[in-house]
Amino acid sequence: MNTNENNLNSRREFIKKAAKSALVTSVAITGFPTIVPASVFGKNAPSNKINIGQIGIGRIARGHDLPETFKYDVARIMAVADVDKSRLQSGKQLIEGWYDKKMNTKGYLDVKIYDDYKELLANKDIDAVMISTPDHWHAQPAIEAAMAGKHIYLQKPTSLTIEEGRQMSDAVRKSGVTFQLGSQQRSISPWPQFKKACELVRNGRIGKLVNVHVGLPSDPAGGSTAEMPIPENLNYDMWLGSTPYIYYTEERVHSQKDVNSRPGWLRCEQFGAGMITGWGVHHIDIAHWGMNTELTGPIEIEAKFADFPKKGLWSVHGDYAVESKYANGVTMFINSKNPNGIKFEGTNGWIFVTRSEGGVTASDPTSGGKQSKAFTASDPKILTSQIGPKETHLYASPEQHGNWLDCIQNKKETISPAEVAHRSCSACLLAHAAMKVPGKLYWDPKKEEFKGNAEANKLLSRPQRYPYGTNYVVNRKS
Repeated sequence: MNTNENNLNSRREFIKKAAKSALVTSVAITGFPTIVPASVFGKNAPSNKINIGQIGIGRIARGHDLPETFKYDVARIMAVADVDKSRLQSGKQLIEGWYDKKMNTKGYLDVKIYDDYKELLANKDIDAVMISTPDHWHAQPAIEAAMAGKHIYLQKPTSLTIEEGRQMSDAVRKSGVTFQLGSQQRSISPWPQFKKACELVRNGRIGKLVNVHVGLPSDPAGGSTAEMPIPENLNYDMWLGSTPYIYYTEERVHSQKDVNSRPGWLRCEQFGAGMITGWGVHHIDIAHWGMNTELTGPIEIEAKFADFPKKGLWSVHGDYAVESKYANGVTMFINSKNPNGIKFEGTNGWIFVTRSEGGVTASDPTSGGKQSKAFTASDPKILTSQIGPKETHLYASPEQHGNWLDCIQNKKETISPAEVAHRSCSACLLAHAAMKVPGKLYWDPKKEEFKGNAEANKLLSRPQRYPYGTNYVVNRKS
């Protein structure tokens, strides 16, 4: 018997022993089949990991999405994409440093970096993506990720316009990938009171629901309009994306010194709608959950007042009050003067719910009103009422990122799927449209268009700057 045959027999014997001991491994042997039991490496085998690409590595990714996902052994952050090369390099170092510390070894993981997320999506080793980009860069990469077969965790809001949101939701449904919106108030951790409040409302503990009051912040005017040179590390044209080209100034984009500071784009209408979507998607999503209107929207919307800046760089709304009426007879009052949170009013009492102390990001503005407690009611006994086994029990998710990972593994629908996410965002964008168009607007939730109001219907979409934009993606030939 020659040396090659001896080696081959030895390897066969090794594989037999590995299978008998119920271990899982993956062995590649030249000239011999490479099929090995999947259990050789155990639950932490590379083949059992969900390989994740992080798209956008700014404040939200570093402060929220990455830390929450790091908690789960099934997740492996293996790639990063960003149009700012400085953030890209520091993001790579952050992720690799975290894994080095966890595994107690230097160079445990070589995180791939991309200055164009499309190249990240083309990486066949990546199973899923987390999209933590500015608002105007939410819908397009989500659509392209769905087309590439990647599971998606998308930061809110889902889209810049209602048209984009519809395109995104349809693309996710067609692809069959697992989608989760970063509407973490639905999950039990860190704020179990939101689910509890919605279950109490849905089970009639305050009688028939009549009104919902939503308190959201507003942004002040300001910002420097001075034109500045574009930083060499920033692909500014791609950062602008589908929105019109406009000269660079730092307070229009993000800080070049402090990656954790609140970026200026949040206050520019070119890139978002302001706090009506920035915080609105969180609270209106919870309002929809309690109202049982997750897959529809209002039928009448009217802004009672809305202030917009008359000077300065930042152009999103200031204070405002909007009323939205739903087909079930419930009216939602959205007002920047209300305490930050959601108040459900019924025929037999009320429940107020908000985030616990410390729930508002330090750099975010807060609502005008004050509320000392995160979970209160007209009668304290309402809050301790138990939901019976035959009553309505809402989806229980321990934590938003963990729920997403679990649903990827088990092929289940997440707590915040694409269509529910789109409807929450749509309700916010409808309120924003009402701020722009005077009078009462009548909305068709099925057709997703305003009835008899051409001016309002123009606000359902925006012109898109080629070659960027969702229209370019959904209409291009494969």
